Amino acid sequence: MFKSTVALTSALVLAAVTTTVSAVSAANAASAHGTPSAGSTSSIKGKARMYFPAPGHNIWVTVDAQSEFTNSPSIPTRSWGTFRIYHGVDQPGVPANWGDFEVDCLTTGGPTATVTGRLVRTTPGGPWEQAGYLERHVRMGVSFYVAGKGAGPSRIGLSGGTPEGEPLLTRCMAPAADAPVLHGGYTLKDRRPS
Repeated sequence: MFKSTVALTSALVLAAVTTTVSAVSAANAASAHGTPSAGSTSSIKGKARMYFPAPGHNIWVTVDAQSEFTNSPSIPTRSWGTFRIYHGVDQPGVPANWGDFEVDCLTTGGPTATVTGRLVRTTPGGPWEQAGYLERHVRMGVSFYVAGKGAGPSRIGLSGGTPEGEPLLTRCMAPAADAPVLHGGYTLKDRRPS
């Protein structure tokens, strides 16, 4: 009886060790191939002025966003942070328009990131408030291309707000990052190890 108990205990310990080693090996192999492991995170932070094709427009995008991936390699389990879109116009009597957004999604891939969030504060009496964006907590999206050294300018893409009666922008979606960064910049940490 004692020998069979020892044999059974040894078999259970060996099975547990084998399972643990296999899981660790799989996680290490996934990391080596650039696949996010459970609990991996992404982040983007910074402030930059983007190019606008009409003179006298001063548009800045400030972001501090993070996300965590535990169940899916591409859809975050949770995202948090804020971003701000500021749009000033060099015309007397025209106030700047700005909006603060609570992040509901951050996805990343290499030198790119997409952030979406819902409007929580805006210029009092400004165009977004007048259009009902604040009342409806409209979602907007920002995309980023964070260029490495010698890879050209970083870029930003902005979605607009959706008019009443139109479907809201989907979480994690934004247009291509097409407008070059003129001043400032961003620090991006992708969920995949480089």
